[in-house]
Amino acid sequence: MVVKRFAQILGVVLILVGIVGLVLGDQVWLGILNVDIVEDIVHLATGGLLAYVGFSRVDLSTARSIVLALGVIYLVVGILGFFVPTLFGLIPNGYTIFDDLLHLALGALGLAVALAAPRESGQSGRSASA
Repeated sequence: MVVKRFAQILGVVLILVGIVGLVLGDQVWLGILNVDIVEDIVHLATGGLLAYVGFSRVDLSTARSIVLALGVIYLVVGILGFFVPTLFGLIPNGYTIFDDLLHLALGALGLAVALAAPRESGQSGRSASA
């Protein structure tokens, strides 16, 4: 259940960040966080996907796989951001160090949650003796 709860929380947060970014337009927010249209769309898409697997009846194995995949993607984006801040022209204002560290943290946390979660055993989280 930790995977689904993680997906719920992060999904809602990413959707909110995407909406705030669309309202603010292309700029660096508070001097530390990049806000670009591509970034906003990605936040809305990944947040929507996470919210879907977190709140729907998607099985735990699928939720775990999606959290793991998005963790890898965010980790790669975090690493790439240090070397190619504009992500090959996709991010006009370029990532800040804060953006890179935030992506790394989200990626690492996603990997940790997905890899630490027990595999689905056919039981719905209850012990066989209950």
